[in-house]
Amino acid sequence: MAAHIYLDESGDTGWQFERPYTKGGSSRFLVIAATVVPPELDHKPERLLRHIYQHRNWNPGNEKKWVRMSPEARSAFAKDAAKLAGKTPGLEYHVIVADKRNVQPHIRQDANKLYNYMVKLLLLDVMAKHDYINLVPDPRSIKVQSGNSLHDYLQTELWLTLGVPTRLETTPRDSRYSLNLQFADMIAGVVQSHFEFGETTHWLHLCEHIRIKRLFCS
Repeated sequence: MAAHIYLDESGDTGWQFERPYTKGGSSRFLVIAATVVPPELDHKPERLLRHIYQHRNWNPGNEKKWVRMSPEARSAFAKDAAKLAGKTPGLEYHVIVADKRNVQPHIRQDANKLYNYMVKLLLLDVMAKHDYINLVPDPRSIKVQSGNSLHDYLQTELWLTLGVPTRLETTPRDSRYSLNLQFADMIAGVVQSHFEFGETTHWLHLCEHIRIKRLFCS
């Protein structure tokens, strides 16, 4: 059994909380989202986004990020993504949210370790259910530079901690050329908007289809 996992995040790894986010301050929450899809259904999220691009006359050559989408487009995506999950067995949305304000000072010294750890909490058990995983992150996203790479870290955890034979392949792709990565970015955006800004409309459309974990959240 195999799966493709598209991974993206919303928020940042800064620690400046004296000023509001987007106005000189850091995000209060870091959100990592993963779209898990069987290989034979890989085209489903892509097709949904292609339809939204066409319906809204977006230029397919310019990647549309969640932060630049109108409220109407955000609602359309959340509703369509919920419908897609409801009628597509095997398609899963997994998200982990960390409240960075509660992260201890010594952990803040290496945000990459926090990122690694969050991805492990989010995906390790999901990966362990499959014989083969193709993990597709955006290379422009948060870089993991500490110790082993994210790939080696996850593969080691799968083989030696969980004792499963899952084979992990990591294939970074630029989200500008991957609608499925853009889809994961929008899932992250739905959750980030809810936690960071209290925007509940899009969250309520989609939350019943999101498998969410929380870290450092009071």
